[in-house]
Parts: sequence; structure tokens; C-alpha cells
Amino acid sequence: MQLGEILKTAHQHDASDIHLISGHPPMMRVHTVMTPMDCPILTPEAAEAALHEMTTPEQRAVFKERKDLDFSYQIEGLGRYRVNAHRQRGTIGLAMRAVKEKVPPLDDLNLPEVISRLTYLPRGLVLVTGDTGSGKSTTLAAMIQSMNERYRKHIITLEDPVEYAFQSNKCLIEQRELGQDMPNFASGLKHALRQDPDIILVGEMRDLETSALAISAAETGHLVLSTLHTVNASQTVERIIDMYPAGQQNQIRSMLSNTLQAVISQTLFSRIDKPGMAPAVEVMLCTPAIRNIIRESRTFEIPNVIDTNRQMGMISLDNSIAELYFNGLISREDAVAQAAYPDKLERQLAA
Repeated sequence: MQLGEILKTAHQHDASDIHLISGHPPMMRVHTVMTPMDCPILTPEAAEAALHEMTTPEQRAVFKERKDLDFSYQIEGLGRYRVNAHRQRGTIGLAMRAVKEKVPPLDDLNLPEVISRLTYLPRGLVLVTGDTGSGKSTTLAAMIQSMNERYRKHIITLEDPVEYAFQSNKCLIEQRELGQDMPNFASGLKHALRQDPDIILVGEMRDLETSALAISAAETGHLVLSTLHTVNASQTVERIIDMYPAGQQNQIRSMLSNTLQAVISQTLFSRIDKPGMAPAVEVMLCTPAIRNIIRESRTFEIPNVIDTNRQMGMISLDNSIAELYFNGLISREDAVAQAAYPDKLERQLAA
């Protein structure tokens, strides 16, 4: 089966991911479940041919040297894909994440209303966190698109690779891709600050230099959006602090307490009421109490502040999961399995 036919089959099943691994039939992930396609087992030659079809000679040269390659691929009529090519047991493996061509409106994502309010922030740092595949990129894209339809500003995105392709509406949007348009996030962010931006999207705060530049950009009057692979707000704050040497941590706590505006932590669940996914979302807003907690290294108190400030729009992950369960969207088994405090949530669901 040709690559186009494989991707067409995956598209018809609304698959989020496609895996092409030698010695296995093509596999697709449909609503979190890995499912084999009704196709012949892939040969090493077929996997190599698929890679060749999707890449340029320059990209193949990078792959030959590094044994790993991240890139985006578009096929007319089906959409765009975020692709990782790698070596496994001496053969080529391909992991493809489907990226919807049209950015979904924020109102269609079943997210808390407070997230829409965050798109009105004039400056500061907003972080969207969660595991791989938890919907971080879609949430950020929807936030960017909301601002694109409302403001007349300059937006720069730094991505690895570019996922949603934005069309400038009221805003001027530039999208820079790692490897193709910049050598790394830190370099792209450093130079973006000289390009007159109002809003900057950084694909991931994955190292100290990128983190420092993002916080500095937020300090100097820009709205900075970024992601981290953390599961809740308190862990997010600690992860950023831990990037720095011990002697700088007090200073960065002070800077972070002044610039951080919100942390949104997402987890996706398979719906039981209809095909699809539903997000459980923890939201921490940086109130004066939260800023003091960050400054004074008392992050263990963050969950309690979130729980006691629901009227402001904050919500804990477990309360968000409970809402999904009581609304009939997810199963009790899934709810308890993904909870931060499973025993406590089980009692809450039984009440």
C-alpha cells in the first residue's frame, strides 16, 4: 500500500497518529487505542521509500548523520503531519502526528472559559503543560487564532516543527521552524526580540537559555506563550526553577513570580458518550497569593490555593476530571486512573 493510501485510511478513521515500522503492518492511534491497518507488513524498503517521498535531499542528509529527524509533511486533501523519522533495529521507523489544517475555535475545545480570558492579557508568561499528545499545541493554536481575529499585533511563533499553518487576519503572523529557519529555540527567541513582536509563541521551554529568554521577554512587555512536559502547576514552577544553578534560584523565583500569568495543565480522555476526546484541565492563575508562594518557595501550597479560588476561574485537575465524569463524558475507571489523588477522587465520585 502506498503512503497516500495509508494516510487516507488513517484520515477516514480520524486517527491522531500513524506508525510505519518495518516488520509490522501500518498502525494508527484512534482515540488513544493503537489499531493495526488492514495492510501488508511493512518491509524496510517500504519504510525507506515513505521517508524518501516525504523529505528533501537536505533533510535526508541530516537524518543520515543524526539518525533522527523531525519535520512537517503536507498531502493535498488530507492535511498536515508532524513527523519523526528514526532508526530502530537498523531500519527506518516513522511516527506521524496528524495536525488539523483548520485551527479550531477556543469555544469548540471544551476548555474552561477562563482560558479565553487569558488571550486578553497584554503581557506576561502563559504556560500550557501536559504529556505528549495532551492537546497543548491545539490549545495554543486556538489562543493565537483568537488573538489573530481580534487584535492588530505582530505574532511570532517558534516551532519544532510548524504544526498549524496560520493565515494572518488582523495580526501579522510569522512562523519559524526549528532547523529550517533557526538553529534552536534560544537563538530564535533572542532574535525575535529584535523583530518588533507583541506576542511570541515558543514551542517548548526545554532548556535554561530558552527559559531565561522567555521570562526576560515577558518581563519587557511581551505576551509569551510556551509549553512544558509537566503534569500540574506546582511541578511546572519547580521544573523551571530547577533548570537554574542553586545560586540563581532565588533570583529566578522573584522574576517568575512577577512575570508568570497562568499555568494550564491538560490531560485527554476518551469520551464514552460519543467518539472523540475530552480534556481535563487544571488552571492556576497568578494571584498575589500565588506570586508570594512562588517567591517564598512554598509551591506545595499551590494545590490548596487552586482549590479555594474556583470563583476566580481556577480549577484543580481532579475537580476537572470529576466534572467530566458527572457530565457523562468519561468512565469512572479512566477518571480514577488519571487522577492526581486517586483515593480522594474515588470518594468524591461515590458521594
